[in-house]
Amino acid sequence: METKPIKRNIDLQPISRDHHHSLLLCWKIRKGLRKQVEVERIKKYADWFFENHIQPHFEIEETYVFPILGDDNERVKKALSEHRRLKRLFEDKDELEKSLSRIEEELEAHIRFEERSLFNEIQEVATEEQLKQVSTHHHDSKFQENTEDEFWK
Repeated sequence: METKPIKRNIDLQPISRDHHHSLLLCWKIRKGLRKQVEVERIKKYADWFFENHIQPHFEIEETYVFPILGDDNERVKKALSEHRRLKRLFEDKDELEKSLSRIEEELEAHIRFEERSLFNEIQEVATEEQLKQVSTHHHDSKFQENTEDEFWK
């Protein structure tokens, strides 16, 4: 059975592009762990990515995207819970390899959930004005990579 690509509303496309870059983070973590790169190097990059890309992304979603469905929506509750869990995993400084492995798994699952389920529901019910609010506050700028230590190559 072939799955059709999801036609994302133009105002939500920049957020979906953020998701793509976060999926690449998951791939980089997997690759680094598989290559037995020092976990401190991987963690340093993951922390940079979290601070510069994921945290601002979460703020946009929580402030402008999720309110379209409201706090009582089950999918929104799940997404918010996953945001909290991911923040804790990024903040963990004790068991780096375990945390990185969980970040990689849980971040990927979270993105798949948002893209395949939550955002589809948002797209169905959002007004044009609400979607414009999202794009007004999320500027689609060129992704800035950190090339200081490309451990995944």
